[in-house]
Amino acid sequence: MKTSIFLTLAACGGMLFAANDAKAQEAVVVEESLNLTEFDTTPHYYNTWRDGWFLQLGAGFNMPFVESNKVEGRKSRHMTAAYNLGVGKWISPYLGWRISGLYGAIHWEDFGMDRAKYASANVDFMWDMFNSIGGVNTNRVFSIVPFIGLGGAFTWDFDSKMSNIDGRHGVKHNQWTLPVSAGLQLRLRLCKYVDFFAEGRAQFFGDNFNNCAYGRPVDINASVIGGLTFNFGGKSFKTYDPTPYLAYINNLNGQVNDLRGELANCGNRLAAAEAQLPCPEVAPVKDCPEVAAPLFSTVRFTINSARVTDTEMVNVYNIAEWMKANPDSKIVIKGYADKKTGTSKYNMNLSKRRAEAVQQILVDKYGIAKDRLTIDAEGSDVQPYSTNNWNRIVIFSEN
Repeated sequence: MKTSIFLTLAACGGMLFAANDAKAQEAVVVEESLNLTEFDTTPHYYNTWRDGWFLQLGAGFNMPFVESNKVEGRKSRHMTAAYNLGVGKWISPYLGWRISGLYGAIHWEDFGMDRAKYASANVDFMWDMFNSIGGVNTNRVFSIVPFIGLGGAFTWDFDSKMSNIDGRHGVKHNQWTLPVSAGLQLRLRLCKYVDFFAEGRAQFFGDNFNNCAYGRPVDINASVIGGLTFNFGGKSFKTYDPTPYLAYINNLNGQVNDLRGELANCGNRLAAAEAQLPCPEVAPVKDCPEVAAPLFSTVRFTINSARVTDTEMVNVYNIAEWMKANPDSKIVIKGYADKKTGTSKYNMNLSKRRAEAVQQILVDKYGIAKDRLTIDAEGSDVQPYSTNNWNRIVIFSEN
């Protein structure tokens, strides 16, 4: 009898101590989610040295603006054929470079028909205006690409009565010049690998471009070229998220807040128990069953991928341990995809492959019976998170 009284008093004292401790815990501190505006969450695009190359073939016409006179009251300008060959590389969706060559004849009138041949090579720096202003879209049908360049030009085979630049042996028969150029390219996408382009370019030379130096101090050659651009490997770029950890931190904050809420509820229940003192007869304490952890784990994926990374394997492991601790439980593996990347049909298949990849690891590596795992592909029609790239995910729920 004395032993029973002692146990009763000890139990009452323990409940009072727990109730007081719960009161001290009632001031629950809620961790706020991270403010994503404080971080640069813009996707970063890149490619390797093998990617982004293109070849350009075109033809059109050019017209020189050099020393000239009016012939019989008309302007003495003449258009002649020009041919273009270029090779370059897009180093990002916004910027690229190319080496562009032009070849053709130039005709002008200066007290008679004057003519020459020329060839030039230019290093151009290109800017994709639409990708920079309207967002990256490698499937965009129409683009405007301004460019500027610096190069070298060789002019020869002069047939002009007004050539007046002397060389070692009389009037020179050819000229080397360093033109600065600027232009605008209009680009129309025909397919993944081929574009049609039309561009205008103005090249600015010294006064010796046409082997004649008087009048205007700068010679200009304007050209309009049209043709095809062949993109090796298409125009796609790899991307990465500079802040992939934010989703994990917010997810953990949510779990901590849920646990703190449960702690506050326990404090309220202990306070209610305290109000019922004196304590009733204490029954013998039996061994408590082990309670498994809840299904908090998720598995995230990189863009356009169904491969479980080494970082995410810990979450698959946690699910496997949960299922071993709950041998009668079954779970649903739900796969999702980012709605801003890919079509709805493609994303449905991608989300299924993500769920199947997780299922395969649970079965093959951790020995979980396949009949305890159900696959559910949600695609991109359902988005669990408001931030798009968080939805490249697999979520677990108990069946």
